[in-house]
This record gives sequence, structure tokens and C-alpha cells, in this order.
Amino acid sequence: MDGLITGEGDGIVGLSVIDNNDVEHLIELNHSGEITGHQQDGYPDKPAKRTLEGNEHVEQARAFARYYVSATRGYETVSPSNNPVRINAVRLAIQALADEEFESLFGDLYQQMRSYHDETARAIQIPADAPGPNSVLYRQDVYLGVDPTETELKEAAVTLAASHGITLDEDAINEQAVSSLSTEALADWQSFGSDLADLASEKEADLTDGLYVDAVSSLYASYVDDGEYVVTEPDDSPFEREPDTHIELPPVDPGPLDEFREFLDHHLKCQVRDCFVRMGAEPPEPFRVLGAGRFEATAAYKLMDIYPEYHDPEEQSLLGKVRDLV
Repeated sequence: MDGLITGEGDGIVGLSVIDNNDVEHLIELNHSGEITGHQQDGYPDKPAKRTLEGNEHVEQARAFARYYVSATRGYETVSPSNNPVRINAVRLAIQALADEEFESLFGDLYQQMRSYHDETARAIQIPADAPGPNSVLYRQDVYLGVDPTETELKEAAVTLAASHGITLDEDAINEQAVSSLSTEALADWQSFGSDLADLASEKEADLTDGLYVDAVSSLYASYVDDGEYVVTEPDDSPFEREPDTHIELPPVDPGPLDEFREFLDHHLKCQVRDCFVRMGAEPPEPFRVLGAGRFEATAAYKLMDIYPEYHDPEEQSLLGKVRDLV
């Protein structure tokens, strides 16, 4: 895959994308990632007339366009949970958790995994409509936060917070529950967050060092029922925004908690891999791994010959074939 920005104006970015069949796609999208124009002459215009692989190449080009504009222009054209940079940030933030913090956040998921392999009680019940207990994937949404006092914007952030009547300290940032804030205090924090985001964009600041796991949703599930992919709802979601990623695991034997941490880290690496593969791009070296990532990617690897079976951890022969994607 290759991309080139061809023009920008009035909130629209135009670019040329050359896909892995050497077909050129002329794509326009707005700053939120909505595709406003797409022309190509390598595949039928109507999706129903394309092959499964033809549709995948078209979707690869669109996904690559969103990522390319995000990477080169800084616009939020990729949704958080489909952004490999954001997913890897979640992975690194989870790595930084103390064991007690990790168990507090992901203990229900660990318990659910264990319930399939020993006498541990289930954290949630198997959905009644699921074809069987082993057909269920267990999901948990992960939300990141940013501690500006741990970034290069520390001094500016403290001054900005004071202008909103906020004092930045560890308790204020990491430990105060949103539900405990008054309407006025919540509005102050929201205004501060918006202004801080604008400042970070203006300064092109690297906020990586300040990222932490802010919250997770309750455990929920997904499964395929009569060919339809069904996703249940979590009992509670901490924020009214899209998560930075969602974990989606089959009922594997988790082993001891430290081994489960390693498995979860690998799962998130596979998610990053899936993001790049599904945009027709080569994953960076650390993410050329085998194993289960996103359900949709696993289904694509099974259905289409253009993809090796990256979801299968036993296919060690595939490790040398990751470059075949491009």
C-alpha cells in the first residue's frame, strides 16, 4: 500500500492510495474520517458485484487512507478502537500496572477464563442464545486517561488547570470518581480536557508518558448465532465515549495471573497486527505475531485466500510470510 496527499481544503483531505493489486484509489475524507468520495477502476463500483476479496481490497484502501491522514496530518480520522497506535498505548499502559491494579481491573475476565478450567465461579453467565459455552468470546472495554503532569506539558497544564479552577495532583487526576463530581465541577474538567487537547495539538506534544488505564467496562460477551454476530451490552460503561480498545478473548486456560498478563499483552499485539493487515500494510516488527486478535480479522483470515491464517498460533511456518501482505 502507498499513499499520497493530493489536496486539502474546506475540511476535506484528498489522497491517492495504491493498493496491493496496483489499483489506484482517489479518496476524499473529512477530518472525522468520513469518506466523502472514492473513485477507482480496478473493481466493480457496486459492492454486490465485487468478489469477497475485491470488497476487501476496497475496504483496505479506505482504512489505509484514514490511517495515512491521521499519521501525516494528525486528524482524528481513525476511531480509537481501530487505531493501532491507540491500541498499543493501551497495551503499554496495562504493562505499567501494578499486580494489584491489574487484578482489580481485569480480575473478572481472569475469573471467567478460569471458570472453564476449574471450579471457579463464573463472573457472568454464558448468554442463553449462544450456540455453546465454548463459542463465546468475552469482552471488556478499556479506556485510557492522560496525566498531564507526567508529560512535557506539565507546567502549561498546571497553569491551564488553574484557569478552570482545578488543582492538578495525583488524587485529582487518577482517583476521583466521575460520579462524585458536581455538574459544575464536571463541566470544568471537560473544558480543561478540551483546552488541553487543543494545546497538545498546537505544541505537537508527545503525551505517551502520561497515559494510564483510566477505567474498564464490566465484562460482556459476543458470539455467532445463525450466522449473525451478536454482541451483548456491558452492565456499565464508565464513559460515554468510544473505548480505546476492547479485549475479546475465547475461554482459554489463563494459567497463573502473571501468565494471563502475558497472554493479554500478546492478544493486544495481535490486535495491532490486525489493524495493519486489514489496511493492507505490513505490521511493524514487534507485531508480526500469530494468535487471536479481533474477531472480524479472524473471520477474514479464515474466509479469504489473500490472508494467511495469522489467528492460528500453531502455524509457526507463517511467521516468515508476514511480508507477503505487501
